[in-house]
Amino acid sequence: MPFGGGNKCGCCQKTVYFAEEVQCEGKSWHKSCFLCMVCKKNLDSTTVAVHVDEIYCKSCYGKKYGPKGYGFGGGAGTLSMDTGEGLGIKPEAQAPHRPTNNPNASKFAQKVGGSDVCPRCGKAVYAAEKVIGGGNSWHKGCFRCAKCGKGLESTTLADKDGEIYCKGCYAKNFGPKGFGFGQGAGALAHSQ
Repeated sequence: MPFGGGNKCGCCQKTVYFAEEVQCEGKSWHKSCFLCMVCKKNLDSTTVAVHVDEIYCKSCYGKKYGPKGYGFGGGAGTLSMDTGEGLGIKPEAQAPHRPTNNPNASKFAQKVGGSDVCPRCGKAVYAAEKVIGGGNSWHKGCFRCAKCGKGLESTTLADKDGEIYCKGCYAKNFGPKGFGFGQGAGALAHSQ
């Protein structure tokens, strides 16, 4: 400890007395100087990240020294429009905005990459109303048996030639036919 009372602060280089001392990486800091070098947030032992003689919050440290590129988001900060210029990071040039050439200005009509078409009504099927069954996308209202009109679920349907049926109608129309089928409990019994 140098003559004059205490260690020197890692930030302001003034004497740090015991009552106001925070220690990190063998250095002393004033509590009021123990701030992130970029965003100036107060730090503590759980939020500090050290790089050489500089202290950062974990978020700013990650932005400045962490991995870069697609897939390396920092939690909620991934939605930020911060380009990192304050950290000395040069922003990449963005491609110019290209508006759609779709004459219909409705946001719902501007489909990205096209959308599926319902086989029953022939109209576009959007994600909010999509039900998948029989290898196709259907509107919720169109997802019914082709014979009796009963509402279906993915576990209660049978499909044939691109059309969907309830299991009862499918068995009645496409199931096995002839003597011994569909007669109830005595279906397998036959008389001489």
